[in-house]
Amino acid sequence: MTDAKGWTRFLTEQDTALLDRTSWAKREPFGLGERPAVVVVDAYYGALGERRPLEEILEAWPSACGPAGWDAVDRTVGLLDAARAAGAPVFYLTGLAANPNPWNRKARRSSRRRDPNFLRIVDELAPQPGDTVLEKVTPSGFTSSALAPLLTAAGVDTVLVCGEATSGCVRATAVDACVIGHRVGVVEDCCFDRIEASHWMSLFDLDQKYADVIDRDAAITYLEGTGRKGTAS
Repeated sequence: MTDAKGWTRFLTEQDTALLDRTSWAKREPFGLGERPAVVVVDAYYGALGERRPLEEILEAWPSACGPAGWDAVDRTVGLLDAARAAGAPVFYLTGLAANPNPWNRKARRSSRRRDPNFLRIVDELAPQPGDTVLEKVTPSGFTSSALAPLLTAAGVDTVLVCGEATSGCVRATAVDACVIGHRVGVVEDCCFDRIEASHWMSLFDLDQKYADVIDRDAAITYLEGTGRKGTAS
């Protein structure tokens, strides 16, 4: 069974016994490649709100993740610094303001979404020269943006995913990255969600089936080891 992480407290005794005995349970990491990119999913103000306790901001920012999200943002700063130093491309995914997709109905009901800052990437993670920002209208960044061909053009073989929500757009993007043939790392402590159980069980599912779930320090060590292989020659 995968090494103990935050999801273990959400597994039942039967779950644990099954994972210990079944042949299909993940025993070893899938492994990451040599030419990574980092994909930051939906790290915008609408998903975070203000730096105050969650119960104090929900009325004004009903879709906010609160302090857990800001903690992840602060850790992501170092991840992106390491990616840029290694020459790994950095991609940002954000929503399209005029999003017609029915899956987005909850966000459309929020009056806060009309705020011009709702879909603005937080200042702490502001894109730098050379980074790429893509708008999407579906949970996965691969189904409604140019992410896939841009990764191919950059020669990327590995995608490190972080951002929000772990159980939604992060999960969808990570699964699709695997489906189209990339190796995938999900940076657990740089991901966040409104519901803690959803966060951890989504990470568990991703780790079992599609990705290696790693922490930020491991991701930085990995990026440092790739040198400048993340860019196409």
